[in-house]
Amino acid sequence: MTKDLTKGSPMRLILSFGIPVLFGYLFQQLYNVVDTAIVGKTLGGAALAAVGSTGSINFLVVGFCAGTCGGFAIPVAQQFGAQNHQELRRYVASGVWLCLAIGAALTASTVLLCDNILTAMNTPEDIYQRAHAYIGTIFAGLPAYFLYNFCAGVLRSLGDSRTPVVWLIISSVVNIVLDIVLILTFHMDVFGAALATVLAQALAGIGCLVRMVRGYPILRTERADWRWNSRRMGELCLMGLPMGLQYSITAIGSVMIQTAVNGLGTMYVTAVTAGSKVSMFLCCPFDAMGCTMATYGGQNVGAAKWERLHQGMRACVILGAAYSLLALGVLLLFSEPLSMLFLDAGSVSLLPLARQYLITSAAFFFPLALVNIFRFMIQGMGFSPLATLAGVLEMIGRAALAFLVPTLGFTVACFASPAAWILADLFLVPAYFHCCRRLSSPARDKRKLMAAVKG
Repeated sequence: MTKDLTKGSPMRLILSFGIPVLFGYLFQQLYNVVDTAIVGKTLGGAALAAVGSTGSINFLVVGFCAGTCGGFAIPVAQQFGAQNHQELRRYVASGVWLCLAIGAALTASTVLLCDNILTAMNTPEDIYQRAHAYIGTIFAGLPAYFLYNFCAGVLRSLGDSRTPVVWLIISSVVNIVLDIVLILTFHMDVFGAALATVLAQALAGIGCLVRMVRGYPILRTERADWRWNSRRMGELCLMGLPMGLQYSITAIGSVMIQTAVNGLGTMYVTAVTAGSKVSMFLCCPFDAMGCTMATYGGQNVGAAKWERLHQGMRACVILGAAYSLLALGVLLLFSEPLSMLFLDAGSVSLLPLARQYLITSAAFFFPLALVNIFRFMIQGMGFSPLATLAGVLEMIGRAALAFLVPTLGFTVACFASPAAWILADLFLVPAYFHCCRRLSSPARDKRKLMAAVKG
C-alpha cells in the first residue's frame, strides 16, 4: 500500500493520494461535528457555547500535537524517497521517543493550567464549569492524539493514505455510539462528549499502530534502531517543533479572537461556534491538500527530483482554486440550513450572525488554499523553520483585528481569519521559490562538476 510520489503525473498522484487524506480529515472533523450537534440539539445553546468557547485553545494544543507529529514524519518521507530504509526505521524509532516525552509534558502542563487558561480567555461565568469539563478531558487525552497523529504521519510518508482513513471511519462510528450512550443514556453532559472523542481517537491510533507493526516489513526495527542519536533527534525536532509551534502560533491569534468574541456575550459565542463548525468541515479539502503536498515535497526532495516540485505545485493550486469557488457557492445557498445542524430551535435568531461569519470566510477561501499548499510544501522540502514565520504573520493578522472587536463589533471578528491568510500568503509564495533555488543550486553545481570531469 506504499505509494511512490516521485514518478508519474503529479495531478493524478495528488488526487489519488489526497482523496483518502481528505476522507480522513472529514471523518476527523466528524468527531467534533457529532459532539457539537448532539450537544447543541440535546443540551441546548449554553452547552454548545461552552464547547465552542474552548475551540481555539483546543486547536492550539491539539494542533501543536498534530503539527509536531507531522514534522517528525517528514524525514521519514525523505528517506523513503531516497530508498534508505535503515535510516527510515531509525527516524521512526527516534520519533517514538520524542512523542512520549513531549506528550507527557504537554498533557501534564495543560491539565494543571486548565483553570488559568479558561480564566485568561474571559470565558463567561454561565458556561465556565461546562467548558472546564470539556477541555480538561481533551487535555487529559492528549496521548491518544499523539499516538494517532504520529502513526498516521508515518504511514502517509510511505504513501499509505488509506489506513488512517479506515481507522478514522471505524472510530467515527464508535464516537457516535459513545456520544449517544454517554450523553443521552448516562447523562454525562459535555464531559461525555469529550470522553467519547478521546476514546475514539485512541482507537484510531491503536489501529494505525497495529498496521505499522504488522503490515510493513521496512518498519520492523531492531535494537540498534532505538539507540539515542543526538543528530537524528535534533533533525526531528528541527522539523517537528516548528510545525507544532506554527499551529500554536496561528492558534494564539484564534485564541485572541475567541477571547474578544467571548467578551461580546454568549449569543455571539454560540453563532461563531455554529459557523466555525460548518467552516471547518468545508475546509477539510484545504487541509488534505496541505498534507498531500508535505508528503509529495518530502519524497521528491529525497529523490532529488527538483523539477517535479513546480509541477506538483501548479496542479494543487488549480485544485485549490476550483474547490474554493465550489465551497463559496455551497455556503451562499445553504449556510443557514448547515448552521441549523448545530443550533436548537431556540437559537434560530442567531442564523444571520452565523451566515455573516461563514460568507465572509468563504469569500477568502482561495488565499486559505494557498496558505496550506505553499506552507506544507515548504515543510516537506525541509524548511520547517521558514514556514513557521507564516504562522507568526497569521497571528499578527488575527491579533490586530482582535483588538478592534470590542470597539467595532462582530463584523471585525468575521474578517480576522481572511486577514491572517492574506498576510501569510504574502510571505509564503516568495518563500517557496527561495527554497526551490536553495535546493536546486547544489544539484546544478554538481552536474556542472560531473560534466567537467567527464570532459
